[in-house]
Amino acid sequence: MTTTLLSPSPLASPVGSASPVAPVPTQPSAYPMEWTLADLQERLGGIPAERIHLSPRPGLATENDVLEIHARTGLLCELVDGILVEKPMGFYESAVAAVIIHFLRTYLKSRNLGIVGGEAGMLKILQGRIRIPDVSFIRWDRLPEDRVPMPAVSPDLAVEGLSKSNTEQEMQDKLDEYFAGGTRLAWIIDPQARTARIYHAPGEFTAVDATGSLTGGEVLPGFELKLQDLFAELDRPEN
Repeated sequence: MTTTLLSPSPLASPVGSASPVAPVPTQPSAYPMEWTLADLQERLGGIPAERIHLSPRPGLATENDVLEIHARTGLLCELVDGILVEKPMGFYESAVAAVIIHFLRTYLKSRNLGIVGGEAGMLKILQGRIRIPDVSFIRWDRLPEDRVPMPAVSPDLAVEGLSKSNTEQEMQDKLDEYFAGGTRLAWIIDPQARTARIYHAPGEFTAVDATGSLTGGEVLPGFELKLQDLFAELDRPEN
């Protein structure tokens, strides 16, 4: 597909005007001129339009824009092909992530293999790709020494909890990127169904039902978290 850059064009002077009207500054776009919002949605895996930011222009957003919009508005946005894509996060999904972090930190307390990141942990997993897993684990020997706000590393373990606006294609795209960047294990958790998938490669997963467990494989040897235990932390106690 041919990429057409949009360039600013001066406006004609109004009839009878003594001086020309100053041209309206516009940004070029890195996507074809004929693309619509529907095309952008398809490119991003069919996600809802309200998650796609149009400023900066699609294709021109940078890592600095990810940090700037978070500092200015508190919004968490991922960077996909120069597009700011807002990360969906509800209270229940956040609570699930918090419980997983608790169990991971308990496991790591006696092992100290690496560090656990939460739902705001921005990672530059590939060139031009900023992803924000709900939970991430990175081994110490892979974590860059500089304490920058956006480390250039894909996590050893990436955990994503499904929200209503996530699509199957969006999650598949994320998995492809994680594993291309060096991730070795991913958990995709469906809080509504109380099920999960364990991935060791983008297209290879083990389905985990409500009676099964999340396991750490070679990334977290011996780690096991029963889904029943995970969700029991979130259930209201019976009177």
